[in-house]
Amino acid sequence: MDALDAKYPFFASAREAVAEAAVSLPELVAADAPAVERARERVERALLEGTVAAESGDFPGESASDTQAELLSYPIARILVSLLDSQPAIEKYAAAEAATAMERVRRDLETDDELRSVSSATVGLDDLLAEFDLADAVRPDATAPAGVRGGTGGGTTSGGAGGGATGGGPTGSGAGRDPDGYRIDVGPYLRLTSPEWGDSWRLVNRALADGAVRVSREELLAALEAAVEARVAEGLPFELGADEEIAAALESRVADLRRLLSERTYAEPPDVVAPALFPPCMTNLIEKAERDAALSAAESFALMAFLVGIGMTPDEVVAFCADTSLDAEGIRYQTEYLTDDRGTQYPPPTCETLANYGICHNEDDHMQVAADPLSYYEKQVAAADDVTDWRDGREADGSEED
Repeated sequence: MDALDAKYPFFASAREAVAEAAVSLPELVAADAPAVERARERVERALLEGTVAAESGDFPGESASDTQAELLSYPIARILVSLLDSQPAIEKYAAAEAATAMERVRRDLETDDELRSVSSATVGLDDLLAEFDLADAVRPDATAPAGVRGGTGGGTTSGGAGGGATGGGPTGSGAGRDPDGYRIDVGPYLRLTSPEWGDSWRLVNRALADGAVRVSREELLAALEAAVEARVAEGLPFELGADEEIAAALESRVADLRRLLSERTYAEPPDVVAPALFPPCMTNLIEKAERDAALSAAESFALMAFLVGIGMTPDEVVAFCADTSLDAEGIRYQTEYLTDDRGTQYPPPTCETLANYGICHNEDDHMQVAADPLSYYEKQVAAADDVTDWRDGREADGSEED
């Protein structure tokens, strides 16, 4: 097992490395090995934040045991997701694995040729194309000038099947040995991309010649992200069959993850931002951030999910949290993730879940009023005689964006 396998556990070589190591997953789970906790973190961060990177820092680790735990956490994470038996969870997990992988790919591609040639823990674009049997379907476009995008409509992916492919490396940078433009055969192009990513992705709006579509380097990476997402999702969920002992050993972790998948539904949010009526747990988190104290991942997610749940846009959340310890870029990433088609499948956590994370302390016995922060807020707004909307104050100050 090497670092490259652990960075890209969906590669065929990574599967072979696990098979050759003859590691018993049931024994690992029974022994509560480090890979098990890392697998739980992998799935939880996928559901909460759209990434599977370790919160303590991105892989690779500093030892062979770190590498092994990271690689083995992938098949165990797939078991956890299968035990959740939730299609939205599978979609979110696969998208997070793909987004994290492509962040790593972009960093690898930014490594200069000399360093890349001696590093076994980096991949080149040729390696990635070969992994997905695209080596013969994709070729550099010698006619494309530096920085020219592949389509006539411009634009980038909006999350969709590309799983957040808009971030990362420079477009048209010509970094290292990778050119700025490519041509991809029309069949793979149609299979890996979606018109839902924007009009510029529709075939009618692309430069098509000799059965190949012109794409920019960043657009090619978006298509490859979709390929990663499809491979991760393939075969999920699966039946454990004879490995029922694994399901029993993972029961508590599955229960914790399932609490993140509340199936509650809500009517339209009250469409008013009244901080004075926020539930105590959300007020506490806001006040903590205003004291310039860092919020944990669970605290940040709970607050962002609540603010999105009451109808705030990403721009409004960034403005609302401007004087806090929360980073504007991080806010925007998380709120956009929560408001896209995948994110909205999950409402904010319940009070019970927040209590398990030490966030909700049931002040004034408010769990008797409502079982979750959003329901509590809706009831507070409905009962209030006079409600002042924070957004009205922004408009009066002239701070609302045009």
